[in-house]
This record gives sequence, C-alpha cells and structure tokens, in this order.
Amino acid sequence: MGTAGEPLDLLVQDGIITAVGDAAEAADAAAARVVELDGRWVSPGLWDSHVHMDQWALVRQRLDLAPVTSAAAAAFLVGERLRMSGPSAGQALIGYGFQDGLWPDAPTRDLLDAVSADVPVVLVSKDLHAAWLNSRALAEHGHADHDTGLLREQAAFDVNARISAVPDAQLDRWVDDAVEAAAARGVVGVVDLEMTLSLDRWARRVTSGTRGLRIRAGVYPQDLDAVVARGLRTGDVIDGTDGLVTMGPFKIITDGSLNTRTAFCHDSYPGLEGADDGHGLSTVGGKELAGYLRRASSAGLVPAVHAIGDAANSLALDAFEKVGCGGSIEHAQLVRADDVGRFARLGITASVQPEHAMDDRDVADRYWPGRTDRAFAFASLVAAGATITLGSDAPVAPLDPWVSMAAAVSRARDGREPWHPEQRVLSAVALAASTDGRSVLRAGSVADLVITELNPLEADDAQLRAFRVSATMLGGRWTHSTLDEDAGPASR
Repeated sequence: MGTAGEPLDLLVQDGIITAVGDAAEAADAAAARVVELDGRWVSPGLWDSHVHMDQWALVRQRLDLAPVTSAAAAAFLVGERLRMSGPSAGQALIGYGFQDGLWPDAPTRDLLDAVSADVPVVLVSKDLHAAWLNSRALAEHGHADHDTGLLREQAAFDVNARISAVPDAQLDRWVDDAVEAAAARGVVGVVDLEMTLSLDRWARRVTSGTRGLRIRAGVYPQDLDAVVARGLRTGDVIDGTDGLVTMGPFKIITDGSLNTRTAFCHDSYPGLEGADDGHGLSTVGGKELAGYLRRASSAGLVPAVHAIGDAANSLALDAFEKVGCGGSIEHAQLVRADDVGRFARLGITASVQPEHAMDDRDVADRYWPGRTDRAFAFASLVAAGATITLGSDAPVAPLDPWVSMAAAVSRARDGREPWHPEQRVLSAVALAASTDGRSVLRAGSVADLVITELNPLEADDAQLRAFRVSATMLGGRWTHSTLDEDAGPASR
C-alpha cells in the first residue's frame, strides 16, 4: 500500500525505487525476485532524529531502575541484585533509569552504603544529567567528600563517561545488537549525538559488518576544531562506509534537564525562589553561543542546540537570529508563546522527543506549574509553521519511532487521560516527522522502506506502541524481515 492507501507495486533496482504503481507492474522485472506483501503497508523508512547510540547499547546491559518510585526502593533493588548476582571482583554495579523528581525521599550515599558497602555502585538518572553513587564509588571517582552522593550535570557526565569506557570490541558487539533491534522496529537511520566523537568508531563498525542503519554522527565543542581540520561538513560521507555514515550536526548544550531541575527557565522552580540556581542552569551564555554557531556554520556544520527550559530556548533563538544561520533546537520542551513563531520565522527545526512528555508530565506539573500548556507544545509549533522532527533521545526513551509517534498523536499512556490534548498532532504529521521528511514513495528515491501489517495513519495509541514491523529495507537490502526468506532486491 502507498501512503494514500491505494494498492501499488514497487520495483527496486540497485538500491533505488525505480518504478511505482502501474509503471512498476509494467516494468521488465523478469530477473527480479518478487515478494508478495499481501496488502501490507509500505512507508519510507523511519529515522530517529536524536539518539546516543553508545549509551543506548550500554544501558541495555545495566540494572533497570525505571520501575522504582523512591530512593529506598532503588537501594533495595541494588541490594537484591548484589545478593543474587553481583559484578565480578573489582567491578562496579551500574544501574540506569531512575527519576527522583517526584520521590518522597532523597537519594543519599548512606542509603546505598547500607546495601553495598563493599562494591562501588553508580546509578545514572534517566536523563543522564545526574548520577547517584555510594561511598566506594565516590572515592574512586574523586568525590569522596560529597555530602549526598548525588552528582549533577558536569560531574555526572564525567562519571558516566568513565563507566562507559568499555573495550571497543565489547561495545561494538553491544552496538551491533542495538542496531539490529532498531532495524527490527523499521528504523533505517539515526542522528547519533554521542558526546564523544563517534565518526571513526562508526567507520570501524561498518567495516566490521554493522550495516543495519544510516548514521549521522554529531560533534560537540571539544572536538569541533578536529572536525573542521578534517574539512568535514554536515552531510559529507565518511570514507570507507559505503555512504552509511555521514557527518552530522554540531551539538552544543545550553542548559540542564527538567528532572534534575537544571533546565534554564524564565521563572524560578517552586521552592527555589531566590536561590542562585533557582532558575536552573545556563551552561553557555548568549555571546559564547553565538560564537560557536558562527564558527560551526561558517565551516559547513549545521548547529543543533540543546535547550529545554524556556529561557534556554529564548537564548538559543536569539543566537540563531544574531548569526543568521539555520539549524535545530534539540528538545524545546518549554517554549514561551512569543518564541513559538520564531522557530518558523528563523527556519529552526524543533527536534522533539514526544515520549518525554509522557515520562515527565507529573514532574512538569509540579515544577512548571501554570506553564504546561506550552510544554512539549508540538501542535503549537506545527501550527506556527515550524518543522518538527521526532526522536527518542535514547536511552532516555526507547529507540522506537512508533512509541514517539504514539506519544505525539495521543499525548497519553498507561490508560491515563491525555495530557494537554490540544498539543496532539495528526498521524500524518508524526509519520512525516519520523521519516526524514519523506512522506510518499517516489521513483528515483533511495529504497529505505518499512513494511507493516497495519496502516500507521489509522492505528491508535496502543496499536502504535506495539506496532508489528514485517520488514525493513535499507538501500534495497533487507535489514529485517519476517517475509519470504528468499526475498531479493525487488518487492511488490
């Protein structure tokens, strides 16, 4: 089926859709293998516009803390894991996924020490902006005198970087597994915003056989000069990757996160009025940010600016306007009404992660009271004429575009009433924002396709979250298939 619902045939040759509909049926395909799709739906392949691929691969191996609802419950889970199957001697127990914004008790080193005194324990928050350590781990990471054991922002990033330093061969195997899992969900490409330069890692992986996704690999300020020295511009193909790996955007972080209460906001956080950090954390000033945008854009790198709080978004838009370059704002979780229209006027893409709205709705209600009508304001951005792209920020949310689409379309999860349903978007908008801007199948376009049993434009929230993918095609070859095992380069 095509995106308009009419039955059609596709002819794929040398990785390109060479004919669609009647033209494909009439084409000379005698030498081609034919796959009967039996009325399944065919759409352009899916993209996730914001992932941290190494981190996603790593957290799939870690203790899952997502279910815990208190510090005490997290400590109990750690104790149970150590009692049943602790790490090897000398290794740390690493967990991931806690959200302490609504916990009734505070995470402290003492709580973890009570269940894990002999083993270093590092628990990373769901948003990656905090890390909770016991005394043994604090000493190993240079924070022996820390009062609580809960590190935030740069201190947490530094710890996470150290615990993520696993041997290349091991990480590559885990990434390969994650790539296969993504392909099984219909994904053909990701924008990888891993915080260490990943271009050469991806080149190595492709050479070794990890060929299930297209990768646009970003760069952060600490590696900007090195990338500029290599003469790389956004969109350039990395040698030796057969076009699968390209230079991605220049990424810069301007504030923290909502759950850590460090997203930079015009209004103070409840209970923090008058405090030095009461409005969150601004990590880059406007003049400095404009300098980075000018440096990157003049070198041919498209900027991608992390901004979550409304003050951070204002600052980012101001910098884009001053420099006069295009780019994206990553997250755009809280945006002033006056700033919504600036996205369209300045040509700035809003790269958003709809599942975060479902994860954070209660935290937003508590810490952004009276402002949540403009939180995760997808419909407002679309109505203003802005371009939006959908992503996961994996590992913060699952690398699964169907989940992102479900959240964008329904603003609901787990049987709850929709949260600010006025900010829902149409299914067609969500799908186009998940397919790298390709909304229809055209002759001459690359054969990156996803084949599903149901029409995603007619699926409800529950169906999208459990959407069944029959096959994924990348450049004319199957990266996932439950269809005819003899399927070749042509499909019909």
